[in-house]
Amino acid sequence: MADEKVAVTEAASKTSGKKSAKAGDSAKKTKKFVNPFNMNDPMQEKFVKCIMKNGKKTVAQRILRDCFEEMHRRGEKDVLKTFETAFSNVVPSMEVKPKRIGGSVYQIPMEVTPKRRISLPIRWILKGARSKKGQPMYKRLASELIDAANESGFAFNKKEEVQRVAQANKAFAHLARY
Repeated sequence: MADEKVAVTEAASKTSGKKSAKAGDSAKKTKKFVNPFNMNDPMQEKFVKCIMKNGKKTVAQRILRDCFEEMHRRGEKDVLKTFETAFSNVVPSMEVKPKRIGGSVYQIPMEVTPKRRISLPIRWILKGARSKKGQPMYKRLASELIDAANESGFAFNKKEEVQRVAQANKAFAHLARY
């Protein structure tokens, strides 16, 4: 009787050992995600500085790092490419600036300066992420970046609105020289 119990437990341990070996093989097949976060990249550094509040740079860095991991979890193959695509999709080419001429204020369309071409998209992406509630910041930021890369979301709509207003006020473009 004791011999039968030993034989049953040995057989059970052999079959469970095979299952764990198979589980280990599948773990080796999946690639580990290498986070592309790098503070030497000027775009990522600027983004971190804009995320930062109250001088807490390490918190801002962790948010961007976790955001990249979340984007990878959501199925993005190349996270950096998605980040750059989202950024380039939100860059406006024209905007309006108010100018007072002869007692009236005109909205005059002007080309966006290179410095503002960097700051506006970051500001809009972060505003869109901060306006969403109910999730951690890194998840909200990841969803806003993915939306911007897919040409939707708050930041992309803001860019479209700015360009639409500039197009509507094209009649006042001749007043830019004053």
